[in-house]
Amino acid sequence: MGSLFILYYTNNNLFVWNLYFRIKSKKGVLPGGCRCRTLYTTSKCYLTPPPYIPFANMHLNNHKEMTFHRILLLLLLLLLHMPQSPAAAGGSWSLLLPSIGISAMHMQLLPTDRVVIYDRTDFGTSNISLPDGKCRPNSTDCSAHSVEYNIACNTVRPLMVLSNVWCSSGTLMPDGSLVQTGGWSDGDHVVRIYKSCDNCDWREIPTGLSQPRWYATNHLLPDGRQIIVGGRRSFNYEFYPKTSATETDFTLMFLVQTNEPDVENNLYPFVFLNTDGNIFIYANYRGILFDYVRSKVVRTFPAIPGGDPRNYPSTGSAVLLPLHIVQGNVDCVEVLVCGGAPRDAFKNANNGKFDGALDTCGRIKISDPDPQWVMETMPLARVMGDMVLLPNGDVLIINGGSAGVAGWDLARDPVLSPVIYGPDKPTKSRFEVQTPSTIARMYHSTAILLRDGRVLVGGSNAHDKYEFTNVLYPTELSLEAFSPAYLDPSLSGLRPNIISHETKTTIHHGENFVIRFIVSCPVDPNLVKVTMVAPSFNTHSFSMNQRLLILDGGNTTVAVGMSHYEVSVVAPPSGNIAPAGNYILFVVHQEVPSEGIWVSIR
Repeated sequence: MGSLFILYYTNNNLFVWNLYFRIKSKKGVLPGGCRCRTLYTTSKCYLTPPPYIPFANMHLNNHKEMTFHRILLLLLLLLLHMPQSPAAAGGSWSLLLPSIGISAMHMQLLPTDRVVIYDRTDFGTSNISLPDGKCRPNSTDCSAHSVEYNIACNTVRPLMVLSNVWCSSGTLMPDGSLVQTGGWSDGDHVVRIYKSCDNCDWREIPTGLSQPRWYATNHLLPDGRQIIVGGRRSFNYEFYPKTSATETDFTLMFLVQTNEPDVENNLYPFVFLNTDGNIFIYANYRGILFDYVRSKVVRTFPAIPGGDPRNYPSTGSAVLLPLHIVQGNVDCVEVLVCGGAPRDAFKNANNGKFDGALDTCGRIKISDPDPQWVMETMPLARVMGDMVLLPNGDVLIINGGSAGVAGWDLARDPVLSPVIYGPDKPTKSRFEVQTPSTIARMYHSTAILLRDGRVLVGGSNAHDKYEFTNVLYPTELSLEAFSPAYLDPSLSGLRPNIISHETKTTIHHGENFVIRFIVSCPVDPNLVKVTMVAPSFNTHSFSMNQRLLILDGGNTTVAVGMSHYEVSVVAPPSGNIAPAGNYILFVVHQEVPSEGIWVSIR
């Protein structure tokens, strides 16, 4: 008679399920009423649930008679039927809204699972009106230039921003409010605060800044304040909130040194908090480690090989690679800088010649005694690309063009295919090209990580007004989502589902805590990790405050029932490693993340 068998792995044992016979087994009954027995042991763990493999005319009345060769045949057939691993797939796209009324030039995810989005107040009339017939004071513009996107409902609500927020910056503060700074013209000294609720709106402090901040970068600090670095013709930094009414700004000569006359190439500098409490600042083609308390350069890093600019308008992007916490320490701190444009590209683009974008990434261990750049080549050259840290520690490189620079109609040839970079993979195997979008995301595009693991993508406006016709790249009002391959339904059996700490939870630095989760397929404790991601403020190809932590805990995953598991971890030890504030926590199993939960570090 014919039989249908299923190979099944658990606890390093290989089982065969016979759906046509009931077999006595010391291991007991499996789901679906099938019984099993151990046939062969192995240390191999499959990435997906085993497929069903039919065998005709195979008589196995006595399973003890199964030979090694038959087991080997089963294994070979199983491998042939296995789907691709997550890294080999290309992800998928979905259009969320054809129009949100404005172009998503700036985005920030909030702990309410809503996203604040805005462009600028002098683009002209947007495609979404302010509520209740409102108009901005002293203006005939009654349209909104900021919206709040509700992820769960897939809807937007118009907000009223009073002053010009064009090319500004911001930080999600520990209390869950977005504190946004600067902009253009009447907005360059303004501090704006938004705290999400069903009827909340922007609140503005007209003279909150000491200096004009246009194209500046912000970063949350261990003391709960934010530092605001640079901006056009602002070669200095300041803090918000101020500690006193007399507190002012501080000169930063590094920004003078990296500024190119008539081009700049050092706007929106890449700023990261190092684990020693100093900040790493990268502008143009090189970086420094800076003690902002004493206003002193602690260390000067080598120039990136080639010497081409990576900051606005020759816009590349950068991330702080995942921080592995082991026994309370982070031994390796690395920065990855990707893309940009050749040194003369800005001048050439203004004369109608669009130079090809850079196709290189530079990676440097800023924690090393003798740090040196390691260069890698991307499969696709890219300028104005965004870099998003994914929950499993990979880096998504998305948006942008392959020629020209940032600016009004100064770029060409959209790069529609994202790329995933695996930091821990072998050097020659780190880049994976993903499924392309159909929407060009050029100058003024954005991308941020959502709690469910998708990446929200919006924006693109290379014009000083809303332009929808008779232009090469029309103003883009749509909002879409990129779903990395780890969200493929075929991997649902590997995906953890967190069942403890289901609501927002407060934890303290250095605190031990336990997370309980469900996985329907067998779990290998060695392939479970817990990560925390700081939600970033994204604009102009840089995600401010972006940070991913791999929590300390080692191999502590244990089974506590059928498909139920617990993992014990330790919260980050200090504010230098994880500033107090809001994070999204994920359980990652075989590189497939759970849906995240909000946690607050205090």
